[in-house]
Amino acid sequence: MTWTPNKRMAAIALGILALDQITKQLVVHYLEWNGLGVVVFDGFFKLVHWGNTGAAWSMFSGQNAMLAIISLLALLGLFIWRHHFDCKTVPGQISLGLIFGGIAGNLIDRLFIGHVVDFIRFYIYTRSGQEAGFPAFNVADSAICVGVGLLFIQSWRAETQKTEQETPAATK
Repeated sequence: MTWTPNKRMAAIALGILALDQITKQLVVHYLEWNGLGVVVFDGFFKLVHWGNTGAAWSMFSGQNAMLAIISLLALLGLFIWRHHFDCKTVPGQISLGLIFGGIAGNLIDRLFIGHVVDFIRFYIYTRSGQEAGFPAFNVADSAICVGVGLLFIQSWRAETQKTEQETPAATK
């Protein structure tokens, strides 16, 4: 099978979407809602079952419908303007596939559950014994962050290479 850029992006997006939805279903079925979760490494990592009607760090909490519309528009816009990104290279296709799959995973939650299911929680204990941690997240969130990070790196590398090609070689 020949992997065209669109096929590769779609395969990655579908893989991320499947992994995201499967892990969320496991969480919904096996972990108590808003419970203490399952400690994997005490004082560092646990699995929880939390819902988020907002965006990152619960910004825009309670704005699930608005964020669903924004997600849908983001998917549509990224698809239409994907050629403005580095979608001709494999790293660019991986980046966009991760972003597409991540956005789609969280959009499905917003549309069918009414909130995004978050379950990965990193934390430490404070001196008083309270948990202080990073907000819970999920596979879709991770895919979006990694995809965006890869796009930034690719853009930076492309700009660096372009600058090096435009700069005349030093003469003796």
